[in-house]
Order: sequence, then structure tokens, then C-alpha cells
Amino acid sequence: MNMNKKFTKSNMMLAFIALIAVVLVVALAGFFLLTPPEETIMGQAEATTVRISGKVPGRIAEYRFGEGDQVKKGDTLVFLDTPEVLAKMRQAEAARAAAEAQHTKALNGARAQEITAAYELWQKAKAGLEIARKSYDRVRNLYEKGVMSAQKKDEAEANYNAMVATEKAARSQYEMAKEGARKEDKAAAEALVQRADGAIAEVESYIEESVLLSPIDGEVTERFPERGELVGTGAPIMNIADLHDMWVTFSVREDLLKDLKVGNQIEAFIPALENHSVTLQVYYLKDMGTYAAWKATKTTGQFDAKTFEVRARPTEPVDGLRPGMSVILKR
Repeated sequence: MNMNKKFTKSNMMLAFIALIAVVLVVALAGFFLLTPPEETIMGQAEATTVRISGKVPGRIAEYRFGEGDQVKKGDTLVFLDTPEVLAKMRQAEAARAAAEAQHTKALNGARAQEITAAYELWQKAKAGLEIARKSYDRVRNLYEKGVMSAQKKDEAEANYNAMVATEKAARSQYEMAKEGARKEDKAAAEALVQRADGAIAEVESYIEESVLLSPIDGEVTERFPERGELVGTGAPIMNIADLHDMWVTFSVREDLLKDLKVGNQIEAFIPALENHSVTLQVYYLKDMGTYAAWKATKTTGQFDAKTFEVRARPTEPVDGLRPGMSVILKR
């Protein structure tokens, strides 16, 4: 009888322990199943990239650097062959020479032969005026004495007045030839020279664009056309990345933005660098618009969450970090 009681108590104890174990297993399972999984936000490292292009069309004559090379600001990157620009320079120089000749002519005035000819015409007009004056005086005296008719006197007076006008015109022509071009003509000739100088300066700026220089210190990441290929105005020729100016861009759902405020520091790691831990500081936060950026936060669709672009810079330089590497943020 005692043995049966002991056996019954043992069975009850085992059942109780089993029940507790089942409850613990169910509780743990429920805890892990109901606990939301850790959110993983993947970002990508980026760097300031400058695209090198020219103002003038031409052919790639020579590259000085290849992909992966380090360059300094002011280094010559590529030479362009631009025969059309050189032809325009010759045209501009010819126009400058013509304008300069017109300007010189305006400053020097008429040639010596032209001045002499104008002077001789003036002297001839003066002699004619003197003869006309004497003839008029004689005819007038005779008219006053009643010997000469009024018609003859009028004809002599008209001839005298005509010679006065002729002499004045001849003298004006001579003075004009001696003085040279008018100040307005001189100013116009000078303006032509200045316009030609401007055209030459413009073409010179295009010639300078046939030699492209690096605007920054950086690394050549891409070269697009090959040597000998034709490139148009503004066509990309090569890219240079400034690896000292890098940041990480994340696309984050708005319900995960709790600690991602501008100025906050966050911890992330870089898989390509053996999960190297990096501290980032948020400096940019902006919504990515409504295009494909909405996502239901719950299956019941209670509300939708918008996606934001978050940019953060490493607080210290990260050795080996390259544009395009993944950066993982745990939430």
C-alpha cells in the first residue's frame, strides 16, 4: 500500500515538472516569436565625383592618366585635337588685322597726295574767285556809269557769288583732308579693333579647353571615350572621385528614424572591411518622394510609412573605404 502511494506521488511530481517544462517552452517560443526581428538597414558609401568634360568638340589626342591613378589639382588629364578651333583663330586674327588697318587709316587721315590735291583745288577756286571779283567790280562800275546793262551786272554778280561758294567748298575739302577722319569715325574704327580683340580672346579660351586639367585632388575612377574617338561639347570624358569627401546613404522607413536625427551619431559596420565598426554622424535627412516609397507597416494596413534618405559621414577617416561598399546599420 505504501509502495503504491510513493509511486503515485512520483508520477504526479514528474507530471508537474513536465507541465512546467512545457509552459516554459511555450513561453520562450512565444517570446521569440512575438519579439519583432532586428531591422537591418543597408547603406552605400559614396564620394564626391567630378565629371570632366570640354567646352569644344574634338578628338581624344592623348590621356595622361588611367583609371585608378591618383591626380592632383591642376594636373593635365587629357589633350583634345580641335582643328576647327585653330581655324577660327586664324579667322579672328585676320579680322583683327583688318580692323587695325582701318583704325590706323582713321588716325593717320588722308594720304599726302590727297591733301595736296585738295589744296590745289582750293587754290584754283581762290584764283577763280579773285577773277570773278575783279570782273564783277568792273561791270558794276560800268553799270553805275550807265555803260553796262543791268543784265550784264547781274550775270557778273551771280558768277561772283558762285565762285565764293566754290572757294568755301574747296577750302572745306582741304581742311577735312588735312584734319583726317572725324572723331566718330575714329571711335568706330577703334570699336572694330576691340570687337576683333574680343573674338580672339573667345577663341583663345576655346583653345585652352583643348587641354583639360583636374579641378580637385582625387582618383580617376572612369574613362569613357578611347583615344581617337570624337567627343562633343559637354560630353563626359572621365570621372574623378575625391576619396577624402565620403559619406554613406541609407534609405530608411520613417518608423525607424527614432535616433537618426541630424547631428546624431550612429554605429554601423562595413562587411567588406571584415565588419569594421564605424561611427557616423547624420548631416542630411529628406523624404524620397512618393514614387514607390510607401510601405505598409502592418499587414492590416493601419497606416503607411514613407521612406527617407539619410546621409551620414564617418567621424574619422576609414582606411580602405571605397565608393559602393555596403554599410550595415542595425535597428
